[in-house]
Amino acid sequence: MTEKTFMAGFGGQGIISLGQLWVYCGMKEGKEVTFFPFYGAEKRGGVARASVIVSDHEIASPLVTSPDSAVVMNMDSLPLCEEVLKEGGTLLINSSLVKVDTKRADAKVIKIPCNEIAEEIGDVKIANMVMMGALSKATGAVALDKLEAVLKSFFPESKHKFIPMNMKAIEAGRAAVQ
Repeated sequence: MTEKTFMAGFGGQGIISLGQLWVYCGMKEGKEVTFFPFYGAEKRGGVARASVIVSDHEIASPLVTSPDSAVVMNMDSLPLCEEVLKEGGTLLINSSLVKVDTKRADAKVIKIPCNEIAEEIGDVKIANMVMMGALSKATGAVALDKLEAVLKSFFPESKHKFIPMNMKAIEAGRAAVQ
């Protein structure tokens, strides 16, 4: 199994954190991983992208030129994700912010209202965690069964009080995928 994923959104949506946590969980599950972030110079609001690979086998290159799956967290990211997604790939769309349909008739499209789900749980800032749960269920590439331990090592102790909310967001994201 090898899953190549392209993630895109704007700065402040947690795209880079999503990619990092995805590969950390993959490593904890004994998989080979790569993480290749890209973000603009802006602190918030600029472009944020991450290319990740999770595999049961050695990875020859960290470049993701034809991803199996793509995460679209905002409207501006949809055209890019549509362009790079491989034929028949999976497109996971944050339907809270992306209100148009994709042009990719060949793609498996999964719409998740990440922002609304995150707000119901308690904070829109965890919309990326909702998407991570959806990505896990849609691809099966990372089970996320070691996520709580990863979150404890990823976040400083002062942020550990938010881990239960993040875990709830992951479960809600999984539940949002039919």
